[in-house]
Amino acid sequence: MSDAREVQVTFDCGDPAALSAFWADVLRYELDPPPPGFDSWVEALTAWGVPESEHNSRSAVSDPAGAGPRLFFQRVPEGKAAKNRVHLDVRAAPGLTGEERMAALEIEAERLVALGATRVRRFEPDQFTAGHIWLEDPEGNEFCLD
Repeated sequence: MSDAREVQVTFDCGDPAALSAFWADVLRYELDPPPPGFDSWVEALTAWGVPESEHNSRSAVSDPAGAGPRLFFQRVPEGKAAKNRVHLDVRAAPGLTGEERMAALEIEAERLVALGATRVRRFEPDQFTAGHIWLEDPEGNEFCLD
């Protein structure tokens, strides 16, 4: 038996619904379903007496296969102020090298930009790295296609 802990990655953000939908598309995750007995989160939140102004205060997405960490998005009043100290590396070209790898990363980067990501910089393969592309999500959180 392993003593390893499960991990949830939490994003502070301005629009949890939009950012969780973006990351669900990026990672091919699914929005967490409403609790049993409810057809939607709006129905559940309304039944629990949560004010409508708070319905978009949090959201979450999960790996349908159960392998990856859950991502949780919570609304905070302040915007992003500086570079992230931690970021996600999205493994978009596992097992590929050289130009084949970079071509696969470029195709994925185009898809993510169409979803709302911003492309920042391409890092070419060299003696130390296999190459990657740095992007930002719609709220400016840095991540890499690796």
